[in-house]
Amino acid sequence: MIEPNKPNVVIVDYGVGNLFSVKHACNNVGMQASITADKQEILSADAVILPGVGAFGDAVESLRKLDLIHVLKDVAISSKPFVGICLGMHLLMDESEEFGSHQGLGIIKGSVIRFDNPVGISEKRLKVPHVGWGRIHRNIDIRCNSWNSSVLEGLPDGEFMYFVHSFYVKPEHSNIILSNTQYGNVEFCSSLQSRNIFACQFHPERSGLQGLKIYSKLASFINEQSKGN
Repeated sequence: MIEPNKPNVVIVDYGVGNLFSVKHACNNVGMQASITADKQEILSADAVILPGVGAFGDAVESLRKLDLIHVLKDVAISSKPFVGICLGMHLLMDESEEFGSHQGLGIIKGSVIRFDNPVGISEKRLKVPHVGWGRIHRNIDIRCNSWNSSVLEGLPDGEFMYFVHSFYVKPEHSNIILSNTQYGNVEFCSSLQSRNIFACQFHPERSGLQGLKIYSKLASFINEQSKGN
């Protein structure tokens, strides 16, 4: 049962990812979160979160079998907040080179590429996957208020977030990039905002109190939107 005055958030269940940690984070900040693959529940939610950890091709095939691809595209062109996390961010792109070439949802123009032998201090080769804490830095090519009008509002430039990934997104249009992160000699897009869509390479639900602030800001956005309707 949906509780009144609580944002109703759906976490898309397509058999991939740490869904319960995302649900716990949402509930922790006052949202009512449910994990589902039901089309009508997804379309009627106040906000939709597409998380994920795993292989891109398998994830697309799972979404196809569940007949959710057109549902997610409908969410993307709506006004409701749509959040992609880690693999969920990758799936929004046109294509990925992970274990061959795979078509994504095509919601965001861009591709998913693998870390190409990143090196650190003294040319020491870094491990892939990139696992651990990294700083997110504002994209200096966009206006400051792009950060401040997103769920990153209130977070300082250079805040640490938690990452687990071997691939990263390369958007076609750099003006949608909110933050970049450095891993050795590789700078990659760690978050982006396009219309109602926010996506991040890091895991806010695994990033401590600062990560919870992102979910809290999402709840605030939903409440503001409901007041305007």
